[in-house]
Amino acid sequence: MPDVTTAPVPSPAPVPVTAGTPVTRGPAGPPADPGRRRWGGWAPYALVAPSVIVLLVLLGWPVVRDVLISFQRLGLAELVQRRTVWVGLANYVDVLSDPFFWTVVVRTLVFTVVNVALTMVLGTAVALLLQAVSRGVRVGLSVALVLAWAVPPISATVIFQWLFDTQFGIVNQVLTALGGDFTNHSWFASGISTFAVITTLVVWQAIPLVALSLYASTTAVGPELYEAAAIDGAGSWRRFTAVTWPAIRSMALVLTFLSVIWDFKVFTQVYGIRQGGPNRETITMALYAYQQGIGSRQFGTAAAISVIMMVLLTAGLAWYARMMVRGADTMEGAR
Repeated sequence: MPDVTTAPVPSPAPVPVTAGTPVTRGPAGPPADPGRRRWGGWAPYALVAPSVIVLLVLLGWPVVRDVLISFQRLGLAELVQRRTVWVGLANYVDVLSDPFFWTVVVRTLVFTVVNVALTMVLGTAVALLLQAVSRGVRVGLSVALVLAWAVPPISATVIFQWLFDTQFGIVNQVLTALGGDFTNHSWFASGISTFAVITTLVVWQAIPLVALSLYASTTAVGPELYEAAAIDGAGSWRRFTAVTWPAIRSMALVLTFLSVIWDFKVFTQVYGIRQGGPNRETITMALYAYQQGIGSRQFGTAAAISVIMMVLLTAGLAWYARMMVRGADTMEGAR
């Protein structure tokens, strides 16, 4: 049988591609559906729309009504007679020309700054304590913090009234036992001491959220980073600023943002302790608006005060947010 050898088939030589030569592509896939592409562009907005609508109904409409009422004379007579009396900027003129209003504004700002500063400093300290203690102690402290946070504000206010009671308060008894002369001492005789009690109450209730949130942020830092810092000779403060703070910075800024909102509009604790007393020395803007509205039945004036509160709070938070963005940009540039 003769030997038959199959000769290899030579592959075609590559065709040089020059300018002007058309390039043939493979078969393309199915054409994109224009309707699907349009829906893909609108899908995020459609998903967010229900939440935005709910927020506009629950928050936006009350704000609009508040602004409208601030331009009206709305007292008990107008409510009974169902009359709408527009007075323009008269309510704002009355409020802004009242010297006591500016006293209340300064008092509220100072109260907010002191409470936010104490909350953040003490909350950070407790978070670092949770990071340093053993597991069992950490669980016990966390449970205690959650229980303190879960106490309703009005219940906590009543508890603090008992603690600082003039005759039977345990605070006076403990301070007297430690060598002080606090027998029948009244913590509510002056505005400063009353504010001290209110601040203690507000900070006590705010620390748990700050401490637990910041501690959760510290868990993202690996122990090897602290070991490396210790090998380099870094002390406690240097380890905090170089290792811990960068990890908790974002959370701390958010918590500060929220604390400003909460402390600026504190009402329950201020009203529950002494209803703004003694001698109206602990009245804040939230309580002042309440007294003008519910107490004096001047709802137009109260609405004007609340609008001014919103403007002040929005301006302050806008400035703070701008500083946060600048700080983030500076850190990114440093990297």
